[in-house]
Amino acid sequence: MSSDAVPSGGMLGMSDEPLRLLQVMAGAPFGGAEAFFERMVVALANTGVTQHVAVRGDSARLERLRSTNASISQHRFGGAIDLYTPWQLNRLAKRYQPDVTLAWMSRAAKMAPKRHGVVAARLGGYYNLKYYKGCRHLIGNTRDICDYLVRQGWPAEQTHYLPNFVDAKPCPPEDRALHDTADDATVILAVGRLHRRKGFDVLLAALAQLPRAVLWIAGIGPEEAELKRIAGALGVAERVRWLGWRQDVGALYAAADVFVCPSRQEPLGNVVIEAWAHGAPVVATQSAGPLSLIEPDVTGLLVPPDDADAIVTAVRALVDDPARAAEMCVAGKQAYAASFTEQAVVAQYLEFFDQVRR
Repeated sequence: MSSDAVPSGGMLGMSDEPLRLLQVMAGAPFGGAEAFFERMVVALANTGVTQHVAVRGDSARLERLRSTNASISQHRFGGAIDLYTPWQLNRLAKRYQPDVTLAWMSRAAKMAPKRHGVVAARLGGYYNLKYYKGCRHLIGNTRDICDYLVRQGWPAEQTHYLPNFVDAKPCPPEDRALHDTADDATVILAVGRLHRRKGFDVLLAALAQLPRAVLWIAGIGPEEAELKRIAGALGVAERVRWLGWRQDVGALYAAADVFVCPSRQEPLGNVVIEAWAHGAPVVATQSAGPLSLIEPDVTGLLVPPDDADAIVTAVRALVDDPARAAEMCVAGKQAYAASFTEQAVVAQYLEFFDQVRR
């Protein structure tokens, strides 16, 4: 049921009037875009922006969002026959009168109210633009996604590059004993949805060639049972720890000897930025996101997708040369500080909101 609570006030930007922002998120309980959405709501609240968030009724997400100044409404966000959610959102927008509506995910973009204020959508992948016809502006969180949007016919002047920021709050390392991991073991960390695109099966094959390593995998997804079967078939099941979805990934990065992103497809690579922020050396595939982020042999090591042997070589190079790994951590931290802090990214979003509403 949609809430009737509508806040007042807001933050003054370049324009004379306070910004009124409506954010629409139709995502799942877990996921990278969903986690960034939550961080963005909190960060904007900390700047004083007046915002209303329209979300699915996930209790854990609602609890986290209630800590902000945002008003919240819950909606079904069903399939093509869900006519009630668009009606709810239009009614909400008529009452709230947003300057800007920011839609997260294609379903939210399709259902977002179009008659009140400027509608923008944020894309973290190479999605079909048929769902975004009602939007005025599109945000890509990588330059490659922005290039894709323009190639698909979206006007360049209505295409905007705005990166993500990550939760960089310092964390003590996760206690290895919690995951039956010896102090002298090499901890390899992988984070992400358990889906074939993420390449965790390749990482398991690499683990078979790294007998002193223990693999921590933080994530959930449809491939979990298959990945566990593969681990058993490779004889590495006893050296894999399935950690599930974690909100406190900083502690995991801090405990890892090496972070590996083995994705076959990775549009952004939020996990690379997280690893930089928390001081873990990075090995990643040459998929679009990591390729655009990482300076090879400086901020991380890049390997071809679907190449377990290359992952083995890269992991050994860092484990066998701690000084090199430490230098890479310093360079990664500098790359994070230069472009991906909360302060820098939120400032870019505020400038974007002010620009488009004028």
